[in-house]
Amino acid sequence: MPRWAIYTIFAIIVLLFLVCIIWVFVKYCCKSKKKRKNNPDHQINLQGVTGSTTTSLVQPDSDDANYGSAKNRGRLLYSLEYKAQELTVGIKKATALPAMDLGGTSDPYVKVYITPNKSKTFETKVYRKTLNPIFNEHFTFEIDKAELNESTLVMKVFDFDRFSKHDIIGELRLQLGTIDWNHVIEEWKNLSEPSKSEDIILGEICFSLRYVPTTSKLTVVILEAKNLKSMDLGGSSDPYVKVQLALDKKKWKRKKTSVKKCTQNPYFNESFTFVVSFEQIQRLQLVISVWDHDKFTRNDAIGKIFLGCDATGNQQRHWADMLSNPRKPVAQWHNLFSSEQVDSILELKHSVRIPFINKNF
Repeated sequence: MPRWAIYTIFAIIVLLFLVCIIWVFVKYCCKSKKKRKNNPDHQINLQGVTGSTTTSLVQPDSDDANYGSAKNRGRLLYSLEYKAQELTVGIKKATALPAMDLGGTSDPYVKVYITPNKSKTFETKVYRKTLNPIFNEHFTFEIDKAELNESTLVMKVFDFDRFSKHDIIGELRLQLGTIDWNHVIEEWKNLSEPSKSEDIILGEICFSLRYVPTTSKLTVVILEAKNLKSMDLGGSSDPYVKVQLALDKKKWKRKKTSVKKCTQNPYFNESFTFVVSFEQIQRLQLVISVWDHDKFTRNDAIGKIFLGCDATGNQQRHWADMLSNPRKPVAQWHNLFSSEQVDSILELKHSVRIPFINKNF
């Protein structure tokens, strides 16, 4: 058989193969379109569905809810008890939360605080890949009856994300002065759209932590910050970052980054290493603060955050991840808090003498 005939036969075979693939693809697409036309509302009957599939996660009473939209933010079960000037808030569970991640799930946690005196903020643990988290966590606020009647309890549900800003799913706000405290309250409520006017945005900061127990070295890498609050008249800031260690509630060691001029989104990538024994790291607080540099007046604090043995919520998780992954850098974004709020929690004393260095900080 001549060579040209062999080539022709081979080309015909390849062509037939391609035609078969195209025919199968077209047939599949037409079949899918036909199914959509036959069911224009694309509704699913959830009655009687049981099990752990995603369809069974929808609250049975929410047939008219728009899944994942602003109208349906899920529901939260909470409890309240007030006695002896202590308010105990129980975060029981949530259900029918909207999917915030690409995989069709969320990583929810709840932040709890009281306004206008926002001196304490609590956070639950993060529950991975679920729209029906069961928290069963309780938090206690010390507050007298007069202040209670003028206060609002805020419970915000967030979707956790290690490398970007946490998305808020919804919130509950309860006017505490309108509640009957003669009995323990436990009830479900629909989450509402979060308030945009209350929180002052101070910015976010990303840094990594690494601890090596064998060498007793703690490494903090200040990576970057974004959306920092404007501190100068020109609408910008000259930010730098202080890294401070506190041992047993006393200021111990500190270092700082260089100043970045005229920016609210500085990039630092500066590393600091501290010698901290394994016994000391159990009693350590790490304070990260962002400041606005000024040549002629006092430098202003933009915001602060602290991690360590007394930290809670997102900060506690980052610290725990560092300790459970020795020798491995663990990076994470954090929202900044006001200096007053962090200082009131830490109540640090000014100095501690370091025996092996014999120097005061």
